[in-house]
This record gives sequence, structure tokens and C-alpha cells, in this order.
Amino acid sequence: MSQKDQEPGPGAPAGTSDDAARDLADVGAVELITTVSVHLLSAAALRCGLAEDGEDLTDLDEARTLINALAGLVTAAAPDLGDTHARALRDGLRSVQLAFREASAVPDRPGDGPGEKYTGAVT
Repeated sequence: MSQKDQEPGPGAPAGTSDDAARDLADVGAVELITTVSVHLLSAAALRCGLAEDGEDLTDLDEARTLINALAGLVTAAAPDLGDTHARALRDGLRSVQLAFREASAVPDRPGDGPGEKYTGAVT
């Protein structure tokens, strides 16, 4: 075994790159997209102040970026995700879009909020 296979680089998870590739190959596309979407959704909710200690974690600039990414991903992937998965993700997306609007001191005009260029106006 080479030195490269024995020691992961800084910040790399334990195991070889072959192990990581095998792990990714075992995950279906729908599961991977759903997992990434849930991570984006959770991070956006935290940044909108929806955590127990919400005020300490609120950052609407970060939330806007996360919601835009989530909206783009969900919109693009919806036809491949199937109705059940896509509906749940769209519902979560709408919730954080509304939370963002509520947390904003000066709300965006309808259609100009985060992700609304992908989802349409959220009211």
C-alpha cells in the first residue's frame, strides 16, 4: 500500500478515496439530492432565526444564499424526485421563504425574495 493510501490529507475523512467513491456509488441520486436539500433547508432555517437560540444564529444574507441554492436545486430536480419527495422539499422551501420574509426588517417585493425567481412569488 502506498503512503497516499495510508494517510488521508488534511481535512479528509478517514479511509481511502476508493472507499469514498464506493460509498457515493451506493447512494442513489434521489437520496443524495434529498439529503443535500435537507442540509440546505436546515441551514437556511437556522439563518432565518428558526432555532431555539434563533437570534444568535440569524444571518439573512447567508439565508438568502442558502434559499436561492435550495430553490434552484429543488426546482431543477423535482421532475426526477417524484411527487412525494418534491412536494416535501417544496413545502420546506416555502416555509423558509416565508420565515425569511417575516424576519426581514424591509421585506422584498413579491417575486424578489430569495428563491422566488425559481418558485414564483411566495405569499
